[in-house]
Amino acid sequence: MFPIRDHNPSNRTPFVTWALTTISAQVTKGVRFHNPSNRTPFVTWALIVVNVLVFLSYFPSLSGSERLMMGFFADWALVPAEVLGGRDTHTVFTSMFLHGGWMHLIGNMLFLYIFGDNMEDLLGHLGFLGFYVVAGLAAAGGQILAGPTSTIPMVGASGAIAGVMGGYLLFFPRARIDILVLIVVLIRIFTIPAWLMLGLWFGLQLVSGLSMDVAGGGVAYWAHAGGFIAGVALVLPLWLRRGGPAYWAQWHGKPPHEEVEYVMDRGRRSPIPRVRRVQTDRAATRPLSDLGRVPRSGTRKPRPSPWSGGRE
Repeated sequence: MFPIRDHNPSNRTPFVTWALTTISAQVTKGVRFHNPSNRTPFVTWALIVVNVLVFLSYFPSLSGSERLMMGFFADWALVPAEVLGGRDTHTVFTSMFLHGGWMHLIGNMLFLYIFGDNMEDLLGHLGFLGFYVVAGLAAAGGQILAGPTSTIPMVGASGAIAGVMGGYLLFFPRARIDILVLIVVLIRIFTIPAWLMLGLWFGLQLVSGLSMDVAGGGVAYWAHAGGFIAGVALVLPLWLRRGGPAYWAQWHGKPPHEEVEYVMDRGRRSPIPRVRRVQTDRAATRPLSDLGRVPRSGTRKPRPSPWSGGRE
């Protein structure tokens, strides 16, 4: 979720807040995944389409006028003080489909695309839809509890998506995620386990939430944290019914299907390399300590080691 603006800027430069925001942006850019679902994620795709269509219905025409944009958000964005006063309670739901800008929308939809399909495969289409909505409502509740007197409009699907991420962490902690790291002018892609990326992301939400004044605006960190915790809590009974830690042992902490690797092809007609996905089952049982041996795109695979596990 994303508050729109701040009417009470601090008199002091918020160096810590800026630093935490920069770190969060740099180390949590999940860009692709190695665990595509076996089933078509119709609900995930539908949610992405709905969010994009809703955004296009108002942002291009209203973004040129702050007065018109704020008037629109006053009707449809979540304002904690208004909701607690019994007014505009519909915004607890409608705010989940609004975004404050292009990058806000793109970032949220990327995370939903990466983590949504496996959770939909796990919960079923209708089950995932219900899970998504409930997580979003819980995220709104978290932000309202953190700043009950706030009058800053809040929008964004990130609270509901944080719930998806929390459920993903519980069921698939060792799934491999590629993250994009920007270091000045260098751009690198690293493969890390989901527990590391999502755990770091959640920790940054808590630290950032504790370090900033909720009434002062900024990113709605407590909505993220609330949605994440709700996501874990919602799927915890299912995880326990499936054996809890035994489920991790059965599927090695990953989604129960083959992984994909990304390889770089250099075509004969073009010097520009293409990245394509290839199906593989070799990574299905790779131990966590072996993640550092995952080959980067365009490199040769290392020789099998006694620690690589599974089939070679």
